[in-house]
Amino acid sequence: MANGKVRTTLSDTGVRTIALDDPDKRNALSIELLDELIAALEEARDDATRCVVITSTHPKVFCAGGNLAAFGDDAPVIAKHVANDRFPTLFRHALAGGLGVALACDLIVARESASFGAPEINVGVFPFMLMALLYRNLPRKRVNELMLLGERVTAAEAHTIGFVNRVVPDGEDFDAAVSEWADRLAAKSPVLMRLGKDAMRRQDDMPYDDALDYLQSQLTLAFATQDAKEGLTAFLEKREPAWTGH
Repeated sequence: MANGKVRTTLSDTGVRTIALDDPDKRNALSIELLDELIAALEEARDDATRCVVITSTHPKVFCAGGNLAAFGDDAPVIAKHVANDRFPTLFRHALAGGLGVALACDLIVARESASFGAPEINVGVFPFMLMALLYRNLPRKRVNELMLLGERVTAAEAHTIGFVNRVVPDGEDFDAAVSEWADRLAAKSPVLMRLGKDAMRRQDDMPYDDALDYLQSQLTLAFATQDAKEGLTAFLEKREPAWTGH
């Protein structure tokens, strides 16, 4: 389905692909694109979707960051926040706000030639809203370097730092690598993925003892699901589980 600046498809295995599709503007995060992206993510919360891939129709760019034209003297002051709490992301170059979209995701797969950066300082801005994601994903000194120097890092450097999960060599089939991971994620129990993802996020800023208490309650809840029982039964019977999502 195409919504102007965002295209979505849903595979038979439950993988929903959301492609940023404003190539003439290098997928800059205009208000229109953000609105469509948020709508696509909301639509992806349906039961048919097991995994979401965020990608780009541009051959070289995932997202060039904020659309600076939208922040001119005549533009209203509008803050948009994209919350992506369940999904992996795969892409090319990600800069400024595009890096924020990437870091808000669970997993990142990048081409070998991809690069990442927060270059706002180079145009007289500063990545204020991006800080919350940067400091939660990268070592502090590397965040300082990215924001203060405004330079890019390569996919290999991003993998070494730890915020890219997998780098696909340029000579290999990138889409096949993406599909392989996405299908593996989509094959997991949807209810346990939801419970686990929610717990991953909530416990992150809790004191240690509070986190243990909370996680114990979530473990009890997980064991009460039909899918947990099915998983154990399938393991004992040496067969693939048939998840119900309950």
